[in-house]
Amino acid sequence: MFFERPESGDLAVLVHVDFNDPLNSYGPEECVELAISAGADPVAVVTGSRQKPDPRYFVGTGKLDEIMDIVVREDAQVVIFDHSLTPSQERNLESFLKCRVLDRTGLILDIFAQRARTHEGKLQVELAQLQHLSTRLIRGWTHLERQGSVGNRGPGETQLETDRRLIRERIKGIQKRLDKVNVQRDQSRRSRTRSSTPTVSLVGYTNAGKSTLFNRATGSDVFAADQLFATLDPTLRRLDMPEIGSIVLADTVGFIRQLPHRLVKAFQATLKESSEANLLLHIVDASDLSRDENIQHVNDVLREIDAYEIPTLVVFNKIDALSNVEARIDRDEGGKPYRVWLSAKTGEGVDLLKMAISELLGEDVIQDSLLLPNDAGRFRAMMFEQGAVVSEEYDEDGRSILNVRLPKKDFLQILAKTGLSEEQLHAA
Repeated sequence: MFFERPESGDLAVLVHVDFNDPLNSYGPEECVELAISAGADPVAVVTGSRQKPDPRYFVGTGKLDEIMDIVVREDAQVVIFDHSLTPSQERNLESFLKCRVLDRTGLILDIFAQRARTHEGKLQVELAQLQHLSTRLIRGWTHLERQGSVGNRGPGETQLETDRRLIRERIKGIQKRLDKVNVQRDQSRRSRTRSSTPTVSLVGYTNAGKSTLFNRATGSDVFAADQLFATLDPTLRRLDMPEIGSIVLADTVGFIRQLPHRLVKAFQATLKESSEANLLLHIVDASDLSRDENIQHVNDVLREIDAYEIPTLVVFNKIDALSNVEARIDRDEGGKPYRVWLSAKTGEGVDLLKMAISELLGEDVIQDSLLLPNDAGRFRAMMFEQGAVVSEEYDEDGRSILNVRLPKKDFLQILAKTGLSEEQLHAA
């Protein structure tokens, strides 16, 4: 018999189970926020503890009866589990509870589907949804089986196989289109590299205030709201900084604990803005009681996208929600900035952030006027090829004076290839 999935609705019962794992111990508060961000109306939160999930229903029969009683009493239309469910667990729960069941991944995907605004963002969300759905296809269309008794054969392809084939084809089509977007992004990044424009990427836990800070620093009007995953699509703006010139500031999708791997993979093109940045600004909600745990979860995702080794400046935001905390720069023993305290909402401390960025990027950028000796033609050509020449002048002896700006590592590589030294260029 065909298994029809129940229709979903707004009234939701949330389920959170503690498995006594010290490394992954957290409460249901975030699940409540996720449900509200998705547009659900939580009417009850069911909590419990187990050693391990039940293979059939994830929870025990006693807890299942408790959930059922609440669903009936509250007339709930959806039950949301703050965990990942297997396809069979999801189906068994829906069959028992007679309402829609959603796991943590499905809930996050639902929020992503609502938040995506650009063509790329919508493609990425659809890809993640299809990849998730492909694991949820079940053998429900028994009346269309290819195998059967004589006189009772089905068509050449079962409905289940047809659905899988259509999903595979759609995934391939979306992946091709995303690959094209990825190529365009790579071209833009190479162009920024050639022009020696550093990229600074905002990363952090969702709802830490990244977009608010982005708007405050750049004067933009990127959508910002006090909700989870307000930003999905990367936004880039050029920003003039004191002493070091222009940089590109990138606002990216927020991270979250237990961020499903397929979502990280689907948003790989977006996250490349972080993995290939010159500097990361790790935005932290300083008023959040779970800020230390959130920092760790963000670092876990940065490792997954190979961005953990990139120089990082931690930004403690929302100091306006704290008492007796003023904007400041914290420095290490060598005087190097490693943390900035500010409020993106009021603007307090944003000037300190720009100062810290300039200090950190200024260490790695050469911005100088070089007087070239007459035999430095190869050096001059390579500097132009690198896109590092801001302007060129000539002295009274006809020697070239190059005003340059480029990453220090690229400058040192060119010197090594041409056999010149910094002293020769300046002393000349």
